[in-house]
Amino acid sequence: MRKLSAGLAALGMTLALAACGQSANGAGDGGGGRDAEGGLIGIAMPTKSSERWINDGANMVKEFQAKGYKTDLQYGDNVVENQVSQVENMITKGARLLVIAAIDGSSLTNVLQRAADAHVPVISYDRLIRGTGNVDYYATFDNYKVGVLQGGYIVDKLGLKDGKGPFNIELFAGSPDDNNAAFFYNGAMSVLKPYIDDKKLVVQSGQTSLAQIATLRWDGGLAQSRMDNLLSKSYTAARVDAVLSPYDGISIGIISSLKGVGYGTPGRPLPVVTGQDGELASVKSIIAGEQTQTVYKDTRQLAKAAVQMGDALLTGGKPEVNDTRQYDNGVKTVPAQLLQPVSVDKENYRKVLVDSGQYTEDQLK
Repeated sequence: MRKLSAGLAALGMTLALAACGQSANGAGDGGGGRDAEGGLIGIAMPTKSSERWINDGANMVKEFQAKGYKTDLQYGDNVVENQVSQVENMITKGARLLVIAAIDGSSLTNVLQRAADAHVPVISYDRLIRGTGNVDYYATFDNYKVGVLQGGYIVDKLGLKDGKGPFNIELFAGSPDDNNAAFFYNGAMSVLKPYIDDKKLVVQSGQTSLAQIATLRWDGGLAQSRMDNLLSKSYTAARVDAVLSPYDGISIGIISSLKGVGYGTPGRPLPVVTGQDGELASVKSIIAGEQTQTVYKDTRQLAKAAVQMGDALLTGGKPEVNDTRQYDNGVKTVPAQLLQPVSVDKENYRKVLVDSGQYTEDQLK
């Protein structure tokens, strides 16, 4: 009878664990599950509307699961309330670590206090989370350098260092609720402003401040509408020679607007148009001679950096950082690991993107 009772108890425990989505040895469902020692990692990404965020999420899932963790990957569809709710659910489900690419870097204060109360560390991913001390580390690229590469490319392509000019330029920036937008803008303006001041670059619209040129949620449609307005108001007679665009999705919208009024023909070639992220559509556009440049950020490496930080936090290791001064979020300076971006155009896309395995030649056809 004692043996029968023990057997029934074991069976009951097995069934109970199965009802909770777990096997009897404690490994979670969903694949890649370490036992309870590994645990759940919550990964909150902003949107699936951008190719890069899909890749970021997939890369982190792959890297965390390779180390034996379970993962909960969620996309907020660029709605702040969605992301807050998703992070709350991750905490409720017992996530041991949160990796968050914020939709709005200043809107997570309350939910991250909940994370702190539950002793859940937080890694800010690519976009700095602001206004809270409950951020442990930051994994990103050298965002100021991204802007320097974009501005420098325009200077070189137009021959400004050789005394050529004046040229007409219009400026676009990223979303005002994304801390990175200011870094991109400041980096680019550190290169472009001296030429604007010397009238070698002329902004016919007069719109040069970050507030004037920002693009909410990095929306390519909004960028296209703004470019339409700029062209109709300031370029009925003048030609646009260059457009500073901070992101490939914005660049696509700008180019669509330009082509709508006759740019992109032999008699009226497209201006120099920069970009960022090396998204497939924009790389194809570069190869086709439309978009001129993009700044490539290898998010496979960024995912590895975030996973190294997270695993070190959970296993008593040391997260790798190389910047402890630059990223003040208004409450604390968040230690960061900065990776290096690379400028890509028609001349070097094969070396940077194909040889590295980011894309195949077939994908770029």
